[in-house]
Amino acid sequence: MSPMQGYPAGRTALLFVDPYNDFLAEDGKLWPLVADIARSVDLHAHLRTVVSCVRQAGLPVFIVPHHRSEPDDFKGWDHPTPYQLGAARVQPFAKDSWGGEWHPDFAPQPGDIIAKEHWGGSGFSNTDLDYLLKQHRITHVILVGLIANTCIETTGRFASELGYHVTLVRDATAAASAAAMHAAHEINAPTYAHAILTTQGLVDALTARART
Repeated sequence: MSPMQGYPAGRTALLFVDPYNDFLAEDGKLWPLVADIARSVDLHAHLRTVVSCVRQAGLPVFIVPHHRSEPDDFKGWDHPTPYQLGAARVQPFAKDSWGGEWHPDFAPQPGDIIAKEHWGGSGFSNTDLDYLLKQHRITHVILVGLIANTCIETTGRFASELGYHVTLVRDATAAASAAAMHAAHEINAPTYAHAILTTQGLVDALTARART
């Protein structure tokens, strides 16, 4: 399906992954990890544009949050991933901390839907996201947020496997390096995503949808 064929009303939703202070605020624990790439793609401005355009189009916003860290999260686990063990040391999005609060520019608004927190990369695995999307009759998902080659990619792949139409917005995400961004969008995304757009491309597509 070409993106310019439109996104069906009542069937399309934005998935905003991990809009936490620790990722998006200058003093966030993980901001230094993604800061160079985020600035190079003008991440915050593009996220604001995407969210504003989606809301103006009357599309629902689903917040897809990572688990808020606690010190003993992985105690007794048989095989936490290296990524999870790293998070255990850094304690990103720590429960009851400023870093685990929503970034004020992207906090959920009335009517937004917040999925249960995911423990790994996928916003679907061991959460209620698929159930919530299906109950709202969503078939098309647009992914933005962080990080491009981890939670965005894994959530997008899982969505595709579950039968959703998947759109990635390449300049409304970031990663730890240019190589990671390249791999996420140029190498891996074409194997599962139905559309890979810029923010302007998404705005054009949603505007075209509104005119039909």
